[in-house]
Amino acid sequence: MHSIHWQKSTYSGDSSNCVYIAAAPEGTVHLRESDDPETILTTTPAALKSLIRTLKTSTDPR
Repeated sequence: MHSIHWQKSTYSGDSSNCVYIAAAPEGTVHLRESDDPETILTTTPAALKSLIRTLKTSTDPR
């Protein structure tokens, strides 16, 4: 079994509430949050890219 290397998001800064990301050997991407590190979301690189693109281009609904 391969171990994965978790990397802290640069957007987390010095905050104690951090998002971590890791690339798995089989090509998927894993995400977890520092408050609940046992809960891991798994997605594809394409789906994550689409999510990030959507979040960056979304307008503030306020």
